[in-house]
Amino acid sequence: MAPFPTPSEEPRDDPDAYVGLEASQAERRAADRGWSTVRQLPPGAIITMEYRFGRLNLEVDEGRVKRAWKG
Repeated sequence: MAPFPTPSEEPRDDPDAYVGLEASQAERRAADRGWSTVRQLPPGAIITMEYRFGRLNLEVDEGRVKRAWKG
């Protein structure tokens, strides 16, 4: 049986630091800081709740990040 892969370490980055940034600026910053996936969501979007290692979720309203969280 193959061993389970060990995921690389998540970026040491505070999601709250993205709140207030323009969406495009937040995406560039997340990529520069090592997030493997960045997901932009409108307020109130219906999303799955599975935790995805290395993903940063950005709730974007009127072009600005209103909320950010891992997974």
